[in-house]
Amino acid sequence: MMENLLTYIPLDIALIAENFDRFLYGVWVTLNLTFLSLLLGGLLSIPMAIARASKHRVLNPLVQGYTYVFRGTPLLVQTYLIYYGVGQFEVIRESFLWDPILSSAWWCALIAFTLNTAAYTTELLRGAIADTPTGEVEAAIATGHSYRSRLRRIILPSAFRRAIPAYSNEVIFMLHGSVIASTITLQDILGVGRWLNGRYYLAYEGFITAALLYFLIVLCITWAFRGFERRYLRHLTRRDTAAQPATSPLQTPEKV
Repeated sequence: MMENLLTYIPLDIALIAENFDRFLYGVWVTLNLTFLSLLLGGLLSIPMAIARASKHRVLNPLVQGYTYVFRGTPLLVQTYLIYYGVGQFEVIRESFLWDPILSSAWWCALIAFTLNTAAYTTELLRGAIADTPTGEVEAAIATGHSYRSRLRRIILPSAFRRAIPAYSNEVIFMLHGSVIASTITLQDILGVGRWLNGRYYLAYEGFITAALLYFLIVLCITWAFRGFERRYLRHLTRRDTAAQPATSPLQTPEKV
C-alpha cells in the first residue's frame, strides 16, 4: 500500500530521506543564525529605541539615520557589502578582525542579520514606548519614580508586552531572510536544497523539502508567540472583551 502511494508522488522520497541528515544540519545553521541575530539585534535595539523615543538631540538623529539605512536597503545588498566589500580594503584585511571574523561567511552573515533586525526592532520598540499609556507614566511620576526607574519598572516592561504581536512578524521575516546565507556559501536549509537539486539534477525535491522545513519552523514560532500573548497580554484581552458591546454593531436591533 505504501509503495503504491509513493509511486503517485512526483518526488524522489528515498533520495530526500537518504540526504535528510544534511537538511537537519541546514536547520541547525538556519536556527543558529536567526536566533543569534535576533538576540544580539534585540539587545542593540533597546538603547537605540530609548534614544529615539526620548528625542535626544545627538543620539536621535544618529539612530534615525542608522534605521533609515538598514530599513531602506535590501538585506541581500547589506550581506554582500559586508562579505564581499569589506575585504577590498587592505587596512581591514591586515586588522585583527579579518582572520577570525570578517573572512568567515558565517560571521559576515551574523553581522548583517544582526544590524538589519536591530534597525527594525528599534523602530518597533520606539513605537511601543511612545504608545505607553499616559496614566501609567503619570502614576509612576506621582509615586516618586526617577526617569531610569520609570524606564526599568514601568515603560519598558509595558512596551515589551505590547510589542509581542508585532515582534513575532519580525522573527518570521528574519527566518525567511536567512535564506540569503546560502548565497555566501553557507549550507542553511535552502543551501542544502540547492545542493541536492544541483548534485542530482532535480527540479523540485530540494526546494519542496526546504519549504516544508521552513513551514514547520514558522508553525512552531507562531504557537510560541501565541502562548506569550496569552500569558503577557491577558489583561488587555479582558479589557477589550469587557469594552465590547453585547451585540455586534452589524446586527439589526430586534423590534419590541
